[in-house]
Amino acid sequence: LVDMYAKCGLLAMAEEVFDSLLDQGVISWNSLITGYVKHGCCKEALNCFEEMRLDLVTPNSVTFVCILKSCSILGDVEKGREIHAMIERSGLMTDSIVGNALVDMYASCGSLEEAHVVFDGLPMQDSVSWTSLISGYAQHGDYLGALNCFEKMRQNSGLQPDEVMFICLLSACAHGGLVDKGCQHFKSMIESWSIQPKVEHYNAMLNLFSHVGLLHEAEDL
Repeated sequence: LVDMYAKCGLLAMAEEVFDSLLDQGVISWNSLITGYVKHGCCKEALNCFEEMRLDLVTPNSVTFVCILKSCSILGDVEKGREIHAMIERSGLMTDSIVGNALVDMYASCGSLEEAHVVFDGLPMQDSVSWTSLISGYAQHGDYLGALNCFEKMRQNSGLQPDEVMFICLLSACAHGGLVDKGCQHFKSMIESWSIQPKVEHYNAMLNLFSHVGLLHEAEDL
């Protein structure tokens, strides 16, 4: 019930049911925290996390992933570092999902050096962790850094890029005015990786052409 109300955005009702529970275990706390994060109430999610700790309920990987997402959205890197220390003490650094959430948090907050440290220590670097790094570079204006990160992934990991990664790449090219690189990546996603562009990919290319004044190319696309 808590999970259902929280996911539907009826957070007051979720809290009411939660407060009536005789046993408020980690699953019910997670349901409430996840609901807050999903509906943009990130400060409330962090407050809920602190109450959970005061009640001596031990967070699990789901808890940490949700709380790191809150830190990412709020740009609260100091709180993120605090959560990172808790994760290390809990022995969950070997959990790839938690590790990816840490990379995403640091990258989203602009702490790319710390994101790289966590990234390098991951037991497995998958497309999610690479996309988090690429997106972090792009979000914070280092568009060439985003493209270089992508090339490093291609050369060293053997992973195949996915749709989300190409959205990040094309957006980086658009914001950086990198027409040749943007066209190259748009072409390669179709011809080299057999990924059919979606609306988001076309939007990124339209932004790129419009950004540099190539309005006829934008109209044709």
